[in-house]
Amino acid sequence: AIMRLRVWGAGLKAAAGAAVGCFRTRCPLQPACLRPGRSEKPPPCPLHALSLSPIRYLATMAAQSMAKRMVWVDLEMTGLDIEKDKIIEMACIITDSDLNILAEGPHLIVNQPNELLDGMSEWCTEHHGMSGLTQAVRDSKISLQQAEYEFLSFIRQHTPPGLCPLAGNSVHADKKFLDKYMPQFMKHLHYRIIDVSTIKELCRRWYPDEYEDAPKKKASHRALADIRESIKELQFYRMHIFKETKADEKRKTHLENGDNSK
Repeated sequence: AIMRLRVWGAGLKAAAGAAVGCFRTRCPLQPACLRPGRSEKPPPCPLHALSLSPIRYLATMAAQSMAKRMVWVDLEMTGLDIEKDKIIEMACIITDSDLNILAEGPHLIVNQPNELLDGMSEWCTEHHGMSGLTQAVRDSKISLQQAEYEFLSFIRQHTPPGLCPLAGNSVHADKKFLDKYMPQFMKHLHYRIIDVSTIKELCRRWYPDEYEDAPKKKASHRALADIRESIKELQFYRMHIFKETKADEKRKTHLENGDNSK
């Protein structure tokens, strides 16, 4: 198997060399001001990835794929006031860029003092009480610091630092609480977010018929179930709203022809 990889790598390097002339001194991708003959040292050519060993090349491709993953999070809180309310439940799922679930992380209920739970709004008191979450919070032994440690350990296993965005429904609200109460978790993520509710609102305005067919939320108001609903909703928008790309068409053609190699 190693010999086949070496042969494959040699052929790949030769083909790339023939296509661009060389990997270093005449690389067309180098900025003109940094080509040989200038005082500055030329930067590494992007095509040098092809000069790596096949195993390292495959590892590079895998790393690029990991950078496109999405970190889906849903929180349940005692309310929406960032100054006085706290996180009481959190779940996390990792998907690839095609919205396939790759890993399901911790699903934790965080202990909070009784006085905070007793002071929740009427809406939170009713819904968290009906779902059983309020009593589960009273019974939980997990602190907020322990929860952050477990979630951070999970995403570090599946995502590179600083590259993968936070995703969810109205996830900007979750982000405010995560920024305040789980800063180390947020430092691992990209600063951008993927908010499914934004796409929902655009669909409601631009594609009202498709909007009516979109999956309806069951309003369980439990973290893990809400994430799964959000992923299914974005899958619907991708299938029915977003334009199919040429790459999708080629992939479909290969599958129809029984060729799974591409």
